[in-house]
Amino acid sequence: MNNNFTFEGKQKSILLSGIGLGIVCMVLTFFMGDHGAVRFWSNFLHNSVFFTGIAYTALFVIAAFTTAYAGWFIVIKRIWEAISLFLVVGLVLMMVIAVGLWMGYHDLYHWGIHGVADVNSETYDALIAGKSAFLNKGWYTFGTLAIVGSWIFFAQKLRSLSVAEDDYTVGDYGIHKKIKVWTAVFLPIGAFTSSAIIWLWVMSVDSHWYSTLYAWYATASWWVSCLCLTILIILYLKSKNYLQGVTVEHMHDLGKLTFAFSIFWTYLWFSQFMLIWYSNVGEETIYFRERMDNYPVLFWGNLALNFILPFFILMRNDTKRKMGSLAIAALVVLFGHWIDFFLMLKPGILHTQHYLPGNHGEAHHDAGGHEGAGHGAEHVSDAVAGFTMPGLLEIGTFIGFLCLFLFVVYTHISKASLLPKNDPYVEESLHHHS
Repeated sequence: MNNNFTFEGKQKSILLSGIGLGIVCMVLTFFMGDHGAVRFWSNFLHNSVFFTGIAYTALFVIAAFTTAYAGWFIVIKRIWEAISLFLVVGLVLMMVIAVGLWMGYHDLYHWGIHGVADVNSETYDALIAGKSAFLNKGWYTFGTLAIVGSWIFFAQKLRSLSVAEDDYTVGDYGIHKKIKVWTAVFLPIGAFTSSAIIWLWVMSVDSHWYSTLYAWYATASWWVSCLCLTILIILYLKSKNYLQGVTVEHMHDLGKLTFAFSIFWTYLWFSQFMLIWYSNVGEETIYFRERMDNYPVLFWGNLALNFILPFFILMRNDTKRKMGSLAIAALVVLFGHWIDFFLMLKPGILHTQHYLPGNHGEAHHDAGGHEGAGHGAEHVSDAVAGFTMPGLLEIGTFIGFLCLFLFVVYTHISKASLLPKNDPYVEESLHHHS
């Protein structure tokens, strides 16, 4: 059994070419885009958040499964460990966004516009001023550093202990006991801080709006994306004669998880939508009204890609055991959840541009900071390249970030045995039956 992955030059060249494509697309977006390079910065934020969140969910699930005494996943644990270590790169990417906030390179966030909390400023907004204790550049920067930094600490700690366990004598559970302690410590920290980071990075682009379900919804989207990438990585490694211990039973379980959490994501989608629709409060319905009216293809297509297609593809038991069907479902759903984050971010970022001083589409506010009937709505509803619908530059940027993600993951996979040979549950995992 070949348990040591070799990251070959050909594989590196292909991924580096994909990264190069992404860089070219981002350069073109920067120089051919709009004033202030909003399309460039929004694409950068979109992909940085998407892949950093996937890395976080891999870490969280390792901790959750370990604490729950799960044994089936041990043969794929090293994949999730490698994915979680992308958090280091993710932190660097998000710090680029933070530096851009401080330097005034972008106006992705309404609350980040200069003078927004100054009552004498032409951009004063009472609602955002009331949230300024959390929505500010300091919290964005140092909160991101502290939160993602803590995730990196736990990811590296669990990885080092896992690798160290390979050198211990079989039957010595000292290392595993330490792993269980660290995972138990991380779970409440990870659960709480992930909500705060989602509010900061994603929900605050629609800074007048909030939802108590939003963090659950975004995390579910990250987790399903992580499952899809896990399936695709495993299928690729198995095609290269690695991971012989991963059987159709393990793939069946990953398929079941993808099916189940696609339904869970839909439950959260519907719960959030239904409650807001039923209450019919203007400051809440504006989020969905904007997306239903101005992004109908993406709004309903999001539901089709992330619920209807995986539901009907993966509902049958045998399709979860057919690697071709599983791969197609994983590709579709991965792209679908990338679209999901596009829809979470782009409308709010585009709308923010109409608050900038000097813009003809500047929105008007009443004394309470609510949007009035200004010219902004007309301009927001117009088709805007890279915002109304992903273009070729957005797809190319996604490919570049995906290749960067895979390059980092494969690099870490190659640094340790693919099989955690001294894990106390490894035999259970190797003989797993769904």
